[in-house]
Amino acid sequence: MLTTTFVTWLGQRTTAVALPLVALAETGSAWTTGLVGGAVGLPMLTSAWWARGLRQRLTSGPALAAVLAVQVLGLLVVPVGAAVGTVGPLHLAAAGLVTGAATTLSGPGQRALLADICAGGDAAARMLAWQDFAHRGTMILAPPLAGWAVTVGGPLRLLWAEAAGVALGAVLLLAVRGTAAPAAGQEAAAAPALRHVLARHPEVRRAVTMAGVGGLAWFAFTLGLAILGAETGRPGLLISAGMTGYGAGSLAGALAAPVLVPRLPPLATMAAGWILLGATFATLPAVTASLPLTAVLAAAGGLAMPLGIGAVNRLITTRTEGAERRAAFAVESLVHDGAVSIGLLGGGAVIGLAGAGPTLVAAGAAQVAVALLAGPWLRPLPGRIRAAGPAPDRTGRDRVAV
Repeated sequence: MLTTTFVTWLGQRTTAVALPLVALAETGSAWTTGLVGGAVGLPMLTSAWWARGLRQRLTSGPALAAVLAVQVLGLLVVPVGAAVGTVGPLHLAAAGLVTGAATTLSGPGQRALLADICAGGDAAARMLAWQDFAHRGTMILAPPLAGWAVTVGGPLRLLWAEAAGVALGAVLLLAVRGTAAPAAGQEAAAAPALRHVLARHPEVRRAVTMAGVGGLAWFAFTLGLAILGAETGRPGLLISAGMTGYGAGSLAGALAAPVLVPRLPPLATMAAGWILLGATFATLPAVTASLPLTAVLAAAGGLAMPLGIGAVNRLITTRTEGAERRAAFAVESLVHDGAVSIGLLGGGAVIGLAGAGPTLVAAGAAQVAVALLAGPWLRPLPGRIRAAGPAPDRTGRDRVAV
């Protein structure tokens, strides 16, 4: 499962370089280059309705392999169309919708199955942290690999390569023999509503809220640094320094997360991570005159993020089980990724009105404020993660006390 994560994300990140080039070459229109990315977000944003029952069927490696097989079909739409000279807006939109639906199901499904195979607890938190490390490793490897591949063989070959990589991931998942079992007292087909899961588990709700606000504010970092660089006569340099520093810091944090996450209080760890990232955002406008300082500050923010992600994964794996666990991973993905999409969609207008520097400061302050309010220190919760295992509730069913 970890190898599948690495292979599929390596393909997706290399294609992020190639797909806009192919779309522009085939259609001759700049607006079509964003069609796939826009269409990918639609299934994710509407998944609370259409994916509720489907996600509860993804309880084995072969089931998840079937989802990746559907993703392969979506990935082949553009290269096959380009091969016969018929790529148009409909092909790009169809590719985005199919792959978006598949990734909406496969990402949370793989995390939930990995946690189930590890039987929850600290072992699951460690393996999910290693999965995040595999994911983040592709951030460093994929862009230079894609640039070299485009220079040598053109962008179209990369699209075929991504489809082959996801197909390899599907084959690897066929070898996963573990199967998720429903929680005690749950029907196998139970499909709890996402809002009900958040209502039942207040610590998970707080963690998801922090992730949502952080995702919404992400545009301030990416778009903000890009615009600040252009305004100061250094187009591309500030965003390159910031993203390089963030990537290096997050990779270091991901390497430490499997050891540290099981030993740290999860909600406090996540809140501290968002406070650090928010402080990074708010401070960046003051140091943008120096590219090294920009990179170092961004690295400090990136260092904390894998620990925060590992913390929310630990909360979910220790607080939930069965159908609730799959729903909890789905709602965390929906809230964070949906917030990122919404922020990027409207972020340019916000920066245009307020300016890049003030937007970074405001986004950082918002992350710090939400982390302070949602963390465990101001309004402590009675439920704490215990090593002793689940406690019975009033229905007689075992679960972790909340």
